Amino acid sequence: MQEKAKKKKSKVAGVVRISQEGGNANVAKVGQVLGSYGVNIVGVMKEFNENSSAHRGLLVSADITIYEDRSFTVTVKTPATSSLLLRAAGVEKGAARPHVETAGTVTQSQLREIASVKLPDLNAESVEQAEKIVGGTARSMGIKIVG
Repeated sequence: MQEKAKKKKSKVAGVVRISQEGGNANVAKVGQVLGSYGVNIVGVMKEFNENSSAHRGLLVSADITIYEDRSFTVTVKTPATSSLLLRAAGVEKGAARPHVETAGTVTQSQLREIASVKLPDLNAESVEQAEKIVGGTARSMGIKIVG
């Protein structure tokens, strides 16, 4: 408990956003950025991997708040919309020419499911609004929405 109180009193030295595969973060990719703050890189990666292990195989973003005393907090976001859409469509990547080619398809129910997962991180007040945002991402990737 004292450690949490200590973190609140410490000034923020910086905030770094990383995007890595959930549960499988690579120290080499973010080491340079975190190293300049003098933070325990292995500790950050360990905490990120623990917090994002539920989203294995998906691209997950996290905000790392680094304090002046070199302590840190890791706030893991929801998986990237593109990763969720690619998994739902069963394809490895989107279309090279999105409005001409179709990379795959997702159903309306899959779209709603993805929107409900992404809702906390989107600028939307309802699942219907989130569906429109996710639908736009799907169309820009060449993923067709059916049903």
